[in-house]
Parts: sequence; structure tokens; C-alpha cells
Amino acid sequence: MVLSIEVPEGYGYVFFTCGVLPAVINIILGGKVMAARKKFDVQYPNLYATPGFHKEADGFNRVQRGHQHVLETISDFRAASFIGALKHPLVCAVSGLLYCVGNYMYLVGYADVSKDVKKARYSKGGPLQSLAYLAALGCGISACVSFIKES
Repeated sequence: MVLSIEVPEGYGYVFFTCGVLPAVINIILGGKVMAARKKFDVQYPNLYATPGFHKEADGFNRVQRGHQHVLETISDFRAASFIGALKHPLVCAVSGLLYCVGNYMYLVGYADVSKDVKKARYSKGGPLQSLAYLAALGCGISACVSFIKES
């Protein structure tokens, strides 16, 4: 069986907002973790600061956790958006942009130690990344169902 896929017009935007831009955001957020390592004196190989050992463990751990969230979702987001964009390129391209902005804001909110830890990650725009993730997932499901019906 030979599979031929026609990439729709505008798919280049999907490559940019769902492929390249998340990598850039990942690097930016990783830089925030590096700065937090220096600020809170959390040395390698520690992934997280240890309460009771590191003076401001919560401050560092919030930054680290904000970045870790991207690492937990980026591969699924990319797969769903690249598949979904075969049928819904504009929605997926916009979701890529919102995913990146939302992940940045997720970390900014989470890192704010003046806010309650349970709500901080959602206080400054973090929910954008969840909405974008769900949009890409919905597009991916829609595209798969469409492909199954066509075969």
C-alpha cells in the first residue's frame, strides 16, 4: 500500500507555530530554570530543590515545575497538531501560538511565590496552553476519524 498525503495550504504556519516555536519556548523556559539555579543555589545533579536543605526550595521548584510541564506535553501536542493540521491547518497553527504563549505564562504564574501554589500556574494566562492542547487534540481526532472513513 502506498500512502500519499497532500499537505494543505498554510501548513508552513503549522510547522512554525507547532514545531519550531515550541522548541524556542522550551529553550527560553530552560533559561529561566538556569537563572533560578543560580538565584536559589540549586546545583546539579539536583532536578528539584530539597525543602530543609535548600533555603528557598519552593521558589526554585516552582520555576522548575513550570518548565517541566512543557516537557510533559510537547510531544503529544506536536503529534496531535501535525496530524490535525492535515484537515484543520489554521486552527492548529493558532493553537501552536497559544500553546507557546500559554506555557510561558504558566511558568510565570507558577513561579510567583506570592500566589497560592494550587492556583498560581493558572493566574497569569496558563490556561491558554490547556485550551490550545485540547484544540490540537480535537483536530487530531477529527483528522484521524476522517482518514479512517476515507479508507
